[in-house]
Formats: sequence, C-alpha cells, structure tokens
Amino acid sequence: MSSGGERGVVVIGGGPAGLTAAEMLSSSGHAVDVFDAMPSLGRKFLLAGIGGLNLTHSEAPDAFASRYRERRPEFERLLATFGATALRDWAHGLGVETFVGSSGRVFPVGMKAAPLLRAWLRRLREAGVRFHVRHRWLGWQAGDALPTHGLRFATPAGERLVDADAVVLALGGASWARLGSDGAWVPWLGGRNVTVAALKAANCGFDVATQASSCGEGREGWSEHFRAPFAGQPLKSVALSFTDAHGETHHRAGECMVSATGLEGSLIYALSAPLRDTLAANGTVELSIDLAPGRTLERLTEELSRPRGARSMSSHLQSKVGIAGVKAGLLRECLPRDAFASPARLAAAIHALPLRLAAPRPLDEAISTAGGVVFEELDEGLMIRKLPGMFCCGEMLDWEAPTGGYLLTGCFATGRAAGLGASAWLASAPRK
Repeated sequence: MSSGGERGVVVIGGGPAGLTAAEMLSSSGHAVDVFDAMPSLGRKFLLAGIGGLNLTHSEAPDAFASRYRERRPEFERLLATFGATALRDWAHGLGVETFVGSSGRVFPVGMKAAPLLRAWLRRLREAGVRFHVRHRWLGWQAGDALPTHGLRFATPAGERLVDADAVVLALGGASWARLGSDGAWVPWLGGRNVTVAALKAANCGFDVATQASSCGEGREGWSEHFRAPFAGQPLKSVALSFTDAHGETHHRAGECMVSATGLEGSLIYALSAPLRDTLAANGTVELSIDLAPGRTLERLTEELSRPRGARSMSSHLQSKVGIAGVKAGLLRECLPRDAFASPARLAAAIHALPLRLAAPRPLDEAISTAGGVVFEELDEGLMIRKLPGMFCCGEMLDWEAPTGGYLLTGCFATGRAAGLGASAWLASAPRK
C-alpha cells in the first residue's frame, strides 16, 4: 500500500500501541495505513479514561520496571527509551498538560481521554497516516508465502486483500471483546508456528467460594441477604494478605469493592496475578482481610471487651472500632452467630477475616490480559523472527502489569519499539 519511493506499512489495531507504531513509522517517512475492526479508533482507550485517564505513574524507574513481573528485563530496556517522563512529554507535545495525583499516578489536566485522542489522530492525519475502520483482520490468504502479503480483511463492502512491505500487529488481548480485542488472532499466529502463551485474565475480580457463616453451610458465594444491600459498595481502608502457591506471603493495603459475586477493585487488581496463579495451582485461595488496619489485635480485643450495655452489637462495633456498613455486613456474612458473643473471636475476625476465593472472573470482564506472543519469538525491534517483516506490540505480547498507569505506558513503549523496529527493518530489507 505504497506509492513512489515510500515503503508501505500496515498497522492492524488502532489502540495506543498501534497508533504509537504508526506515529514512529510516519515520522520516518513511510506510508502508513491503520486498520481497525471497530467503527472508530481507540475505543478501549476512551473507556479506560471515563473515570479519569491514568496515563502513567511517577514512581522511580526501578520500582516502575518491577511492576512488569517476569518481563521486567524486557521492559527495563523498553522503558529506558520511552518511560513515564517521555510519555508525559509526548502528551505535552499534543497540547495536553499532565499532573501527578496524590497516589503518584499521572493524569491529563481535565482527566479525560477524548481530547488527547482527538489531538493525536489529527496530528497523525496531518502526517499522512490513513485510517480504515470496520476492517476486521481475518488472517492470511491461503497459500500466500510472505507474511506481509495476502492480509485478509472483512469490511462492510466485502472481503479485501492487502499487501504491505511491513506489518505491525497491535491487536490487543482478549478482554472487552466488544471493543475489538477478542483474541481471534491466536490460532492464526499459532498456525505459523509462533509460540503464544495462553491468554489469562489480569487486573480482574474474583468470585468468593462457599463461606462458613451464620446462614449455614453449603452456600456458594454471597448470600442474597449480603449481596442485595452491599454489592457495589467499597471496602475502604482494608488490608489483604494471602500466601501464594510458592509459599510467599503477599500483603497490601488499600480499597476494593464488593461485587455481586465476590471482590474487585484496585486492591484486588494489584494482587490479581498471584491470586490467579495460586488458584490455578491450588484450586482455591484463602484471603485474610484486616478490616481495621492500624489497630492491633490486643487493642481490638480490649475495645470490644468493654461493656455495651443496652446498645446493639452494630452500635458497639461502630462506636468502639469503627466497623459499620459493608464491613459489619461482611463480618455477619462470614462468621457464625456465636462469634459475636466472644470479644476475642470477634477481634480476631476483624483483624484477619478469612475469605476463600474460588475463581477469577471471566476473561472478557478483565481490564487486561496476561499471555500472548512470547518475547523469545521476537528480535529487539519486536519483529517475529519466524515471520520477517511482521512486528507485534501492545497487549498481544506476553506481559502484564497492574493498573496505575503501567498498562498504558507498556502499550506506548512497545508500540514505539515496534514502529522503530519496522522502520529500521525496512531501511535494510530489499523491496519485495
């Protein structure tokens, strides 16, 4: 899809990774066509920004790189050339100022994704990048030997075949399929002997298992008595602890939310990778919830041992240890009735309430996915070695990170690397 002396590049996927790759390629003088299955570009990016676009994080580079877990070595290299500071400078170049919130997270002034995306797309169009929406990639035409040729697209006007000098795949994982990331590409790359790690839910909620409670044994998940008033309510100022399948104890404080089937929210998302992996290994996880962080067990026991007189247990809990609302409801959900008659047992439960988790929520509900094309299949420019001229970036690569700006930064960093990698490869590769 080129003319004259330009080298034509196809980018498949119009999210942050794909658009960043397109920007790198167009700035290097290549003709770029971006194809996306949806009616408009950046849909997941826009949805992620509804509550305030968390663009990146301000923490120190070493801590930042550690968020990418097993893929830290790869991301240390990627972030060294395009990390949080570079991403903020890029946004400023689009006329969007940013600020650091109290948690260290970085947001655009105004908090919205739409103004940034509009400015970005306008700049890309002015640079000559062409966009093709409602073009869903279907893999390759049968028998086509070159990985950059015979690209099949389903369009409203029928199937379309496209050849290119290079291709950048930025197809996402398999969460939020309604926004275009459905994982359909996995068997196509697998069919060309590219190793793809199984896609798994990341930054996801979890269902609770059967609980021993005052409501009796044998019940799966929350009781209706608890679910009806408290689903959607935040559990503020709590701390979660659990031991993973390797014997390592994880502890983190923050806020999560009671869902209709279990728990979700930022604190759960931060622990979702080891929780998911432990569930896969052991079949269940016992989570310990400290409902009153900062209060020792001894202090809780002392406060709850004070006479309550004619006050109800609810009033006693609230006045002595600040337990009310959803926290009090959770105690009643998970404890037998006779535990409330014992200050020591009640204090122990407030300090470390056991809650068993049964399973992560379905993949399509997750904020992001783990798994994808393994880095061992790629060269330093993120080209698939077995498919010369074809590059990968974004969430379709085998990495994961918690929410907090790390996901978006990873997509931008890999998109930049793939775009520069494709440009360098085109400069050295003979024209087909």
